[in-house]
Amino acid sequence: MKKIIFILSFFLTANAVENIKGDAKQGSDLFKKNCTACHAMNLEQKMIGPALADVTKKRSREWLHKWIINNKSLRESGDKDAIAIYKEYDNLEMNLFPQLSEKQVDDILSFIQKPNSIKKENENNDDSENKEINFYTEENKFLFKFIVFCFIILSLIIIWVLYRIQLLSKLVNNENPVSDKKNFSIKIRLKRILYDKILGRKKEKWYILSCFIGFFSLIGIYGIWNFLMKIDVNKGYKPEQPIYFSHKIHSDINGIDCQYCHSSAKEGKVSSIPSTNVCMNCHITINEYNGDYLEKGKNRNEYNEEIQKIYYAIGWDPKKRKYSKKTNPIQWIRIHNMPDFVYFDHSQHVISGKNMIKKLKKVNLVCNACHGEVQKMDQVEMSNDFTMEWCISCHKNVEIDISNQYYKTYFHKKIKKENKKITVDMIGGTECAKCHY
Repeated sequence: MKKIIFILSFFLTANAVENIKGDAKQGSDLFKKNCTACHAMNLEQKMIGPALADVTKKRSREWLHKWIINNKSLRESGDKDAIAIYKEYDNLEMNLFPQLSEKQVDDILSFIQKPNSIKKENENNDDSENKEINFYTEENKFLFKFIVFCFIILSLIIIWVLYRIQLLSKLVNNENPVSDKKNFSIKIRLKRILYDKILGRKKEKWYILSCFIGFFSLIGIYGIWNFLMKIDVNKGYKPEQPIYFSHKIHSDINGIDCQYCHSSAKEGKVSSIPSTNVCMNCHITINEYNGDYLEKGKNRNEYNEEIQKIYYAIGWDPKKRKYSKKTNPIQWIRIHNMPDFVYFDHSQHVISGKNMIKKLKKVNLVCNACHGEVQKMDQVEMSNDFTMEWCISCHKNVEIDISNQYYKTYFHKKIKKENKKITVDMIGGTECAKCHY
């Protein structure tokens, strides 16, 4: 009798598995949007909710549909399995998903049933990316450096050999190389070349030489001046951070708003660096990268290692799902930093000047006017000069927003008097004390 029951249950389970006909790829996307807050993408790891691997073998399709769409109703019906799971997880209620259709639930279950098919696609994408960047492997970098080093050594050897051959030829011709060096001093060589052979005693040629010397002297002075003016101008500065963070993945692909992380950029003087707690709002459930985008030279394992660094910094144990009291603060390297004698207020630019700055710079986001298209950057860099000249040129061209309440209150007389456009410099935007006090 027991054997008959076992065989019947086996066939019923097999039939339940076969009845799940969905799109695993669509199911993967639905799982990411609806389920990853409590369940791991790898399905074998227990998080807030249970590990879901092989759940389609343990439960029937009908039961899983009822549980996913409205688990509360299933418990109230007296279903023993539903009540047992509820008690096992300390009476923590699972979210209800009445918005999901039967087809969408089947897609999710199909993904849970066949997660390897999605993994193989991702691995194939990884392989195709890696084929394109084989040149940038560590072995090739070392080989390139070694070849350059060998060429340098070879060049030095050839120069030394040629010098010895020259000395030997002079000895063969009964010449004294030491006395020869004295006779052909730099001054005598210049005199012979310039005075005797090229210029002679004609004044016109000396005038031409003087003009050339003066011209190249001016170019040299300009070059030195230009070099001095570029000191501490760090456009293109792109330091390597302790944790690799791609703004393209977070801001562009996943659409996270700038102010979600940089909460004081709009209302405060400076744009704050987000604390690790902000990172953990998402990464408490996202412990591995499963996105389609991969930066050249990187693979999924490298992204996953960076997520582990966040856990190490805040003291989070992803296996026990508990915080420890041991933290390791992240030492971020600041990129945009005004000197101490410069006063700059983010709120004044982002709130009062938002519309007109966007209009002048032709950007959709006011942040991009100064920082460039950060949402497109894998690694953030300084996109502009941030010199005083750069700031003043902006103040001379950007108009004030006459619809802004601040300008209406304090500059209403000037707005009525002036018919032409009113730029920031016309209301004191280039006064020294505005930025230096």
